[in-house]
Amino acid sequence: MKNIFLYCNTLKPQSKDIAIEIRAFLYSRGANVITDDEQAVMLGATALSQADPKSIHYSITLGGDGTILRLVHNHPEINAPILGINLGSLGFMADIPITEIYSSLEDLLDNKLTIQERLMIEGSSANNHTCFAVNDITFHRASNVSLIDIVIHVDGSYLNTFTADGIIISTPCGSTAYSLAAGGPILTPELNALIVTPISPHTISNRPIVLMPQKKIEIQYISERKPIEVSADGFISSQLSTNGLFYVYPSKKRFKLVKLPQHDYYATLRTKLGWSGKLRV
Repeated sequence: MKNIFLYCNTLKPQSKDIAIEIRAFLYSRGANVITDDEQAVMLGATALSQADPKSIHYSITLGGDGTILRLVHNHPEINAPILGINLGSLGFMADIPITEIYSSLEDLLDNKLTIQERLMIEGSSANNHTCFAVNDITFHRASNVSLIDIVIHVDGSYLNTFTADGIIISTPCGSTAYSLAAGGPILTPELNALIVTPISPHTISNRPIVLMPQKKIEIQYISERKPIEVSADGFISSQLSTNGLFYVYPSKKRFKLVKLPQHDYYATLRTKLGWSGKLRV
């Protein structure tokens, strides 16, 4: 019997009804459905507090890419591969449309899938505050009204002092998120690499740089101003004061995503970014 964790974004109007239907479908196929304690009664599923997180075979999210990130951060004890069902616009990670829910669930239950393991990153400050991220760890000027100065060292070697709104340290998975909006490159998610992307740099020659994944990146905030914000996957994690140090490095943990045979990353990329190129034969 498969144990499946069902996690829905209750802010989506149709999320509750679809989740109840999915729970009934999975039960009819002999699976056990587990969910958040506060949603267990609503969905008629087993509460997570009554289950062993290590026994969960797969997680299913209902929402979008943000819902997947919330699952990862709210329940780091669950390490099961995630199948993302999208209830809004097409997502890079949550790429199963509503019209394909049940065919996708059949494939999941029949093991007609691959598990893609993607690089994650971790961060720690000099005072031992830690965080982790699927997409990115961002250092932003926050309430400072002007640009800030951030010094970057890579494995102890000086890279540059960036005068900018901030810096994004991104994984390939996160290359299509905030880093892309800031002008960073797109990396296919199966790559192992780190991206350093300045946010609105003062000097136009300050460009994103791609690093080997085993590198340790040291970030030092040197402006004599208010503390800046450090966020992981868009969740505010901590603040960094003047001369404060923060380190970003690859995580031993991997982000596991269920990929079904009928879904193609490049098709998602073309659709999501609105590329208009046509195949000529």
